[in-house]
Amino acid sequence: MLRGNWFRLRPRERGCVEVQAVGDEYGRFFSLLKRLSDSFGVSGFEDEIRSIVVEELREVADELRVDRFGNVIAVKRGSRGAPKVLWDAHMDEIGFLVKHVDEKGFVYLYPIGGWSPRVLPGQRVRILAEDGSIVRGVIGVKPPHLLSPEEKDKVIPIDKLFVDIGVTSREEAEKLGVTVGRPVDLDREAVRLAGTRVTGKAFDDRVGVAVLIEAFRLLDGQEPSVYLVVAVQEETGLKGARVASQVLQPDAAIAVDVTPTDDVPGASGPRSTELGKGPVIELADGRSGSGLISHPVMVKLLEETAKELGIGIQKEVLGGGTTDGAIIALAGRGVPTVTVSVPTRYIHSPVELLDLKDAVATVKLVARATEKITADWYARNLEEKRIK
Repeated sequence: MLRGNWFRLRPRERGCVEVQAVGDEYGRFFSLLKRLSDSFGVSGFEDEIRSIVVEELREVADELRVDRFGNVIAVKRGSRGAPKVLWDAHMDEIGFLVKHVDEKGFVYLYPIGGWSPRVLPGQRVRILAEDGSIVRGVIGVKPPHLLSPEEKDKVIPIDKLFVDIGVTSREEAEKLGVTVGRPVDLDREAVRLAGTRVTGKAFDDRVGVAVLIEAFRLLDGQEPSVYLVVAVQEETGLKGARVASQVLQPDAAIAVDVTPTDDVPGASGPRSTELGKGPVIELADGRSGSGLISHPVMVKLLEETAKELGIGIQKEVLGGGTTDGAIIALAGRGVPTVTVSVPTRYIHSPVELLDLKDAVATVKLVARATEKITADWYARNLEEKRIK
């Protein structure tokens, strides 16, 4: 059981920090993103990714803890009586659990999160065994020579897919620690493509985690206290953020996630989000607004900050899907919340793809906008107003 202990870190001397990063900002950001992306962290089994997040935040946070649910919460203290701002990104990734191992040692899968079965046949996977070791396997697929005419155009449902780990019996699989309930992710490595574009697994939402770690490093001497929540189990119902936001009771919140783009061949409907055009402010998401409707004051704050920094932004009304922002907004007496997303192609696949320029711009946007949430600004724009 994880304990909710706080770790008191060395106090820092405060002073102004330039928002503009120095050196190879894209290369440095990719190094962090790759470390996060390549790690194992299926919802409910976030131990490896969590340890990396703690390591990255240990020296820059004033307070740092892992709560009983598994969320990492880092704090940068502001001025006494200043607003409490929550930043959120989720560390978990979609994956699978082992559902069944048959007598020949073939492994069947139970999906965790929203998979399309079209992308799975022929993929390599990693199974986290009972002793913590990794067992590799492949999702088996019939060669075209053996397909019947009826099978050629069929999508195989997930419950019919199987993983071949190279054994010949259930007993061999169990000796390797492959048993019912063990988590499974895809065996992929993040790599750079041309220019500033990169591809890998679990950019949803490891890029959000990387953005907020880097933004957290930029903060120094800000008036508001910033609570960075790196949440677990977003992909299975926004669970970690629900727990953390109810405990922290923030005054305002910014959630950072990814959003799908429609700038690829075959995309239908009007084009609204593209790679390389900047962060995306999510105005509303979920089915018919059932997710988050971003608070207009928080939207305006991001718009004004982006203009000040010379950062291009995009706006979106997303018809399906939502983020932790939807549940954070409902904490306590209500939390003015906005979601800002990094545009990403091929979400919920092994080959998610984004532009580092959009991610680095999001770092600067979130850090600078948060600095503006002073006590005076909050009183004028967001504080409860007693009418009578």
